[in-house]
Amino acid sequence: MPAYTSKFGPKLKPAPHLFGFTARAAAPYALALGGFGAVAGFAAIYFLEGIPRVQQDILQKVPVIGKYWTGREIPASDNPF
Repeated sequence: MPAYTSKFGPKLKPAPHLFGFTARAAAPYALALGGFGAVAGFAAIYFLEGIPRVQQDILQKVPVIGKYWTGREIPASDNPF
C-alpha cells in the first residue's frame, strides 16, 4: 500500500548531489578555487614573461597588449637561450 501524501502538503524532490555535496554547498569552494587558480595563472605568466617561447605563443596573442612583445629585441649578450 503506498504511503499517504496530502495534496495540500509541499511537493518535495531529492536534490541532486555528489557524495553529499549539492551545487549550493559547493559554490563557495568553487569560487575560492577559481580565484586561487586565476592568481596562480597570472603569477606564472608574470614570472615566465622573459622566456621568448612564452612571449611568442601566449603574450603576443593577447588582443590589446600583445604588440608590446612583438618588437622587443633582446641583445645577444643578455639572452640566456
